[in-house]
Amino acid sequence: MTVATYTVTGMTCGHCAASVREEIEEITGVTDVAVSVDTGAVEITSDREIDRAQVAAAVTEAGYRLV
Repeated sequence: MTVATYTVTGMTCGHCAASVREEIEEITGVTDVAVSVDTGAVEITSDREIDRAQVAAAVTEAGYRLV
């Protein structure tokens, strides 16, 4: 089990968080995603290492930016 935390900018509401969560959940190996709109923190739990580029692509697809 691997846990990684990233920061996403541009989220302002629960809908934003849900969009980010939905896109990240589509990455193979991801088992859980926790998103905090207040801090921009996105914690990803997975059964293997997830490539940062995959996370960045998912966040971009949701309309936000990984920093």
